[in-house]
Amino acid sequence: MVDVARPKLEGTVAVGRGRRIGFAEFGSAQGRTVFWLHGTPGARRQIPVEARAFAERANVRLIGIDRPGIGSSTPHRYENVLAFTEDLQTVADTLGVDRMAVVGLSGGGPYTLAAAYAMPDRVVAAGVLGGVAPVVGPDAVDGGLMKLGTMVAPLLEVGGVPAGVVLSSLIRLVRPLGSPIIDLYGRVSPEADRRLLARPEFKAMFLDDLLNGSRKQMAAPFADIVVFARDWGFRVSDVKTPVRWWHGDTDHIIPFEHGLHMVDLLPDARFHHLPGESHLGGLGVSEEILRSLLDIWDATAPDDGKH
Repeated sequence: MVDVARPKLEGTVAVGRGRRIGFAEFGSAQGRTVFWLHGTPGARRQIPVEARAFAERANVRLIGIDRPGIGSSTPHRYENVLAFTEDLQTVADTLGVDRMAVVGLSGGGPYTLAAAYAMPDRVVAAGVLGGVAPVVGPDAVDGGLMKLGTMVAPLLEVGGVPAGVVLSSLIRLVRPLGSPIIDLYGRVSPEADRRLLARPEFKAMFLDDLLNGSRKQMAAPFADIVVFARDWGFRVSDVKTPVRWWHGDTDHIIPFEHGLHMVDLLPDARFHHLPGESHLGGLGVSEEILRSLLDIWDATAPDDGKH
């Protein structure tokens, strides 16, 4: 097993009302900041080794954060996707971040778009990797696993926390089996994700994230599903920030067509087709993703400061 380097800095930020948000920082503390939002499930260390290495070389401050109820973050239920942005703003302010780019994988996608919508003067570019699309309202699209999510969301609103406690207990029991579990997921996944998870550095990253981000309780993924199944609190067409969207055409979690649908709605977006790739395909091009967002940053503000 490949050893995954620890973050340069890890800690929590107070976000009010007795709540805290956990974060992990990689790369250069003085560089331009990119927030990397994990998938569902996931945690603050769900950042590819290649992205971490690129951040070191390219003078980028790369920050992963735990959503509420995951890792070092205290439990909390957002009213909608947009409500997350208040916490992100507080984290950015506390860490001394003015302008930023934001990347989100899968379930991190809606929160990435929300950040771009809520902070157009601070978020210079956004990257989405196989992101979840709305399932209700004028921006809705049908199909994919979120169709099931809309059916179970009412039950999760009532039973999500107890179910999360049970899942958390199970994770503690299977921690010694974490590596075989990732192998099993790889075997039942499409070929592209199987190849990715077979790479030692990706397997090590996922294992590290699983074991360090799931020590408390697993209500957070259920909370994600609940807010994804509601109105997000903003219209996709009102996101004016430049967005770059990567999507594999064999994605078995979020249909390829959902990505095309979202890019059609976004005013300033470009779609990156990943031929033969599945749901995790975007993680395999993390350096390309970071370069693309930094190029937008350079083009929009070539004389911008480091933060």
